[in-house]
Amino acid sequence: MYTKENWTCICLIICGMQSVCHCCDWIRHHYGLLSEEYLSLLDQMGGDITEQEAPVFFPESLYIDDAKFEDKVRFRNETIYQITKMFDGNMKAVTWDKKKLDDFLNILEGQFENLKSCVSPAKKPERRLKRYFKKLNRKVLRKMNYSAQAWELIRKETKHNLQRLDIF
Repeated sequence: MYTKENWTCICLIICGMQSVCHCCDWIRHHYGLLSEEYLSLLDQMGGDITEQEAPVFFPESLYIDDAKFEDKVRFRNETIYQITKMFDGNMKAVTWDKKKLDDFLNILEGQFENLKSCVSPAKKPERRLKRYFKKLNRKVLRKMNYSAQAWELIRKETKHNLQRLDIF
């Protein structure tokens, strides 16, 4: 005969499995569509993407194609979090379409929340990823005094990083 604790354990396991399955379904059916939308908004909110190169390079070794599913989801989530955090800075010089910028950030924040529910919070964020975004903030935004040109570089880097997440 099963005890109350056994039934509780069985229920937790089943609920946990449903959460993972729901997450997998969400990623399979919604992530790509929302990704297309925020990439489109990123293009539409400003003029042409700058040709100028940012003085900070993304640590490409962080992309491990044969990583576990949960690790890939965690990496996507942390990248999106760092991007939204960076866009929370001084944007007074930006001449982008405000509505499209807001829509872009709202979709990113939604992606973040949905992806966050897919992974356990046990692991710490990848330090090299966090360091990359700090350098981008320091060497582009701060050094260029949060100018429109600095934000265009950030928009270019953001687009590149978000596109890379789609093929990862």
